[in-house]
Amino acid sequence: MTGAGIVEDASPAVLGRVSDPAVGLALWRRDRFPGAALDPWLDALPADRLPRGRFLARLGDVDTALAPLLDGTGAPLALAADIVDLSRRFLDVAGGEWVDLRLEVVEGDACWKFHRDHVRLRLITTYRGPGTQVVAPIDAAHALAEQRRYQGPLYEMPRHAVALFKGCGETPGDASGEGVVHRSPPIAGTGQARLVLCLNLPSAASPEAWVPT
Repeated sequence: MTGAGIVEDASPAVLGRVSDPAVGLALWRRDRFPGAALDPWLDALPADRLPRGRFLARLGDVDTALAPLLDGTGAPLALAADIVDLSRRFLDVAGGEWVDLRLEVVEGDACWKFHRDHVRLRLITTYRGPGTQVVAPIDAAHALAEQRRYQGPLYEMPRHAVALFKGCGETPGDASGEGVVHRSPPIAGTGQARLVLCLNLPSAASPEAWVPT
Protein backbone atom coordinates (compact mmCIF):
# COMPACT_ATOMS: atom_id res chain seq x y z
CA MET A 1 0.00 0.00 0.00
CA THR A 2 1.69 3.15 -1.18
CA GLY A 3 0.49 6.48 -2.48
CA ALA A 4 -0.04 10.06 -1.46
CA GLY A 5 0.26 10.31 2.30
CA ILE A 6 0.94 6.58 2.81
CA VAL A 7 4.31 4.89 3.31
CA GLU A 8 5.10 1.21 3.85
CA ASP A 9 8.21 -0.79 4.63
CA ALA A 10 9.39 -4.04 6.20
CA SER A 11 11.53 -2.08 8.67
CA PRO A 12 10.06 -0.68 11.91
CA ALA A 13 11.90 2.57 11.18
CA VAL A 14 9.08 3.42 8.79
CA LEU A 15 6.84 4.26 11.76
CA GLY A 16 8.86 7.41 12.40
CA ARG A 17 7.93 8.76 8.99
CA VAL A 18 4.43 9.57 10.21
CA SER A 19 6.02 12.69 11.72
CA ASP A 20 6.41 14.03 8.18
CA PRO A 21 3.55 16.49 7.50
CA ALA A 22 3.05 14.85 4.10
CA VAL A 23 2.54 11.37 5.60
CA GLY A 24 -0.80 10.31 7.07
CA LEU A 25 -0.11 6.61 7.62
CA ALA A 26 3.06 4.61 8.13
CA LEU A 27 2.75 0.84 7.79
CA TRP A 28 5.31 -1.56 9.20
CA ARG A 29 4.80 -4.72 7.19
CA ARG A 30 5.98 -7.40 9.60
CA ASP A 31 6.86 -10.11 7.10
CA ARG A 32 8.71 -11.96 9.86
CA PHE A 33 6.46 -11.49 12.85
CA PRO A 34 8.54 -12.26 15.96
CA GLY A 35 5.64 -13.97 17.69
CA ALA A 36 4.69 -16.35 14.89
CA ALA A 37 4.08 -19.08 17.46
CA LEU A 38 1.09 -17.02 18.60
CA ASP A 39 -0.96 -17.77 15.52
CA PRO A 40 -1.92 -21.41 16.25
CA TRP A 41 -2.87 -20.47 19.81
CA LEU A 42 -4.87 -17.42 18.76
CA ASP A 43 -6.68 -19.24 15.97
CA ALA A 44 -7.67 -22.17 18.18
CA LEU A 45 -8.95 -20.13 21.11
CA PRO A 46 -12.74 -19.62 21.37
CA ALA A 47 -13.64 -15.96 20.92
CA ASP A 48 -14.98 -15.67 24.45
CA ARG A 49 -11.58 -16.67 25.83
CA LEU A 50 -9.51 -14.20 23.85
CA PRO A 51 -7.77 -11.61 26.04
CA ARG A 52 -9.35 -8.17 26.14
CA GLY A 53 -9.41 -5.01 28.21
CA ARG A 54 -8.25 -1.43 28.42
CA PHE A 55 -6.03 0.64 30.67
CA LEU A 56 -4.02 3.86 30.84
CA ALA A 57 -0.50 3.31 32.14
CA ARG A 58 3.04 4.56 32.07
CA LEU A 59 5.23 2.74 29.61
CA GLY A 60 7.21 1.12 32.41
CA ASP A 61 4.00 -0.32 33.89
CA VAL A 62 2.47 -1.73 30.70
CA ASP A 63 3.79 -5.25 31.29
CA THR A 64 2.35 -5.38 34.81
CA ALA A 65 -0.95 -3.73 33.89
CA LEU A 66 -1.33 -6.13 30.98
CA ALA A 67 -0.96 -9.28 33.08
CA PRO A 68 -4.58 -9.41 34.37
CA LEU A 69 -5.87 -9.20 30.80
CA LEU A 70 -3.86 -12.27 29.81
CA ASP A 71 -4.25 -14.32 32.99
CA GLY A 72 -6.24 -17.48 32.45
CA THR A 73 -6.04 -17.33 28.66
CA GLY A 74 -2.85 -19.35 28.30
CA ALA A 75 -1.34 -16.54 26.25
CA PRO A 76 2.25 -17.20 25.16
CA LEU A 77 4.82 -14.80 26.59
CA ALA A 78 5.38 -13.52 23.06
CA LEU A 79 2.03 -11.72 23.09
CA ALA A 80 2.84 -9.60 26.13
CA ALA A 81 6.34 -8.96 24.82
CA ASP A 82 4.99 -7.76 21.50
CA ILE A 83 2.41 -5.46 23.10
CA VAL A 84 5.06 -3.90 25.34
CA ASP A 85 7.38 -3.45 22.37
CA LEU A 86 4.67 -1.76 20.28
CA SER A 87 3.78 0.52 23.19
CA ARG A 88 7.40 1.64 23.33
CA ARG A 89 7.57 2.19 19.58
CA PHE A 90 4.33 4.18 19.68
CA LEU A 91 5.54 6.52 22.41
CA ASP A 92 8.93 6.89 20.73
CA VAL A 93 7.09 8.60 17.88
CA ALA A 94 4.07 10.12 19.61
CA GLY A 95 5.95 11.37 22.68
CA GLY A 96 4.91 11.24 26.31
CA GLU A 97 5.15 8.64 29.05
CA TRP A 98 1.58 7.29 29.12
CA VAL A 99 -0.29 5.02 26.73
CA ASP A 100 -4.03 4.33 26.51
CA LEU A 101 -4.01 0.64 25.58
CA ARG A 102 -7.02 -1.30 24.34
CA LEU A 103 -7.01 -4.98 23.44
CA GLU A 104 -10.36 -5.60 21.77
CA VAL A 105 -12.25 -8.63 20.50
CA VAL A 106 -14.55 -7.84 17.57
CA GLU A 107 -17.13 -10.37 16.36
CA GLY A 108 -19.62 -8.15 14.53
CA ASP A 109 -19.66 -5.02 12.42
CA ALA A 110 -18.26 -2.63 15.03
CA CYS A 111 -16.82 0.50 13.41
CA TRP A 112 -17.77 -0.77 9.95
CA LYS A 113 -18.38 2.76 8.68
CA PHE A 114 -15.57 4.62 6.97
CA HIS A 115 -14.40 7.33 9.34
CA ARG A 116 -11.53 9.39 10.69
CA ASP A 117 -10.48 8.93 14.30
CA HIS A 118 -10.69 11.83 16.74
CA VAL A 119 -7.10 11.41 17.90
CA ARG A 120 -3.76 12.93 16.97
CA LEU A 121 -2.03 9.58 16.42
CA ARG A 122 -3.13 5.97 16.75
CA LEU A 123 -1.36 2.63 16.41
CA ILE A 124 -3.26 -0.48 15.37
CA THR A 125 -2.33 -4.08 14.73
CA THR A 126 -4.56 -7.12 14.25
CA TYR A 127 -3.47 -10.33 15.96
CA ARG A 128 -6.35 -12.44 14.68
CA GLY A 129 -8.84 -12.10 11.85
CA PRO A 130 -8.96 -9.67 8.94
CA GLY A 131 -7.09 -6.40 9.30
CA THR A 132 -8.29 -2.81 9.31
CA GLN A 133 -9.32 -1.50 5.88
CA VAL A 134 -7.89 1.79 4.61
CA VAL A 135 -8.60 4.00 1.62
CA ALA A 136 -6.07 6.30 -0.01
CA PRO A 137 -6.54 10.05 0.48
CA ILE A 138 -7.70 10.47 -3.12
CA ASP A 139 -10.63 8.09 -2.45
CA ALA A 140 -11.48 9.30 1.06
CA ALA A 141 -14.38 11.58 0.15
CA HIS A 142 -16.06 8.86 -1.92
CA ALA A 143 -15.71 6.26 0.83
CA LEU A 144 -17.12 8.62 3.47
CA ALA A 145 -20.09 9.56 1.31
CA GLU A 146 -20.92 6.14 -0.11
CA GLN A 147 -20.12 3.87 2.87
CA ARG A 148 -21.42 0.34 2.05
CA ARG A 149 -21.97 1.40 -1.56
CA TYR A 150 -18.31 2.30 -1.96
CA GLN A 151 -16.70 0.13 -4.65
CA GLY A 152 -13.38 1.93 -5.02
CA PRO A 153 -9.87 0.81 -4.09
CA LEU A 154 -9.55 -0.58 -0.58
CA TYR A 155 -6.51 -1.89 1.25
CA GLU A 156 -6.82 -4.47 4.02
CA MET A 157 -3.81 -4.47 6.30
CA PRO A 158 -2.12 -7.86 6.65
CA ARG A 159 -2.27 -9.75 9.91
CA HIS A 160 0.33 -8.45 12.37
CA ALA A 161 1.15 -5.42 10.21
CA VAL A 162 1.48 -2.29 12.35
CA ALA A 163 -0.15 0.96 11.26
CA LEU A 164 0.68 4.29 12.87
CA PHE A 165 -1.62 6.93 11.48
CA LYS A 166 -2.95 10.43 12.01
CA GLY A 167 -6.48 11.25 13.06
CA CYS A 168 -8.39 14.49 12.70
CA GLY A 169 -7.93 15.82 16.23
CA GLU A 170 -9.40 14.99 19.61
CA THR A 171 -12.74 16.80 19.30
CA PRO A 172 -15.53 16.35 16.74
CA GLY A 173 -15.19 19.97 15.73
CA ASP A 174 -11.69 19.25 14.48
CA ALA A 175 -12.91 16.90 11.75
CA SER A 176 -11.54 18.38 8.55
CA GLY A 177 -10.01 16.84 5.47
CA GLU A 178 -7.10 15.54 7.54
CA GLY A 179 -6.76 12.11 9.07
CA VAL A 180 -6.73 8.66 7.51
CA VAL A 181 -10.10 7.26 6.43
CA HIS A 182 -10.52 3.63 7.46
CA ARG A 183 -12.95 1.09 8.89
CA SER A 184 -13.11 -2.27 10.61
CA PRO A 185 -13.96 -4.95 8.05
CA PRO A 186 -17.64 -5.98 8.17
CA ILE A 187 -17.62 -9.55 9.53
CA ALA A 188 -21.11 -10.02 10.99
CA GLY A 189 -22.46 -13.46 10.14
CA THR A 190 -19.09 -14.84 9.04
CA GLY A 191 -18.21 -16.54 12.31
CA GLN A 192 -14.91 -14.68 12.41
CA ALA A 193 -13.47 -12.96 15.47
CA ARG A 194 -10.81 -10.28 15.40
CA LEU A 195 -8.28 -9.47 18.11
CA VAL A 196 -7.08 -5.90 17.71
CA LEU A 197 -4.54 -3.85 19.65
CA CYS A 198 -5.16 -0.10 19.66
CA LEU A 199 -2.76 2.41 21.23
CA ASN A 200 -3.54 6.08 21.86
CA LEU A 201 -2.14 8.96 23.85
CA PRO A 202 -4.08 9.96 26.98
CA SER A 203 -7.28 11.91 26.32
CA ALA A 204 -10.54 12.87 28.00
CA ALA A 205 -11.90 9.49 26.87
CA SER A 206 -9.14 7.51 28.59
CA PRO A 207 -9.89 5.38 31.66
CA GLU A 208 -8.46 6.31 35.03
CA ALA A 209 -4.73 5.80 35.30
CA TRP A 210 -3.59 2.33 36.31
CA VAL A 211 -1.71 2.29 39.60
CA PRO A 212 0.35 -0.56 41.05
CA THR A 213 -1.26 -2.43 43.94
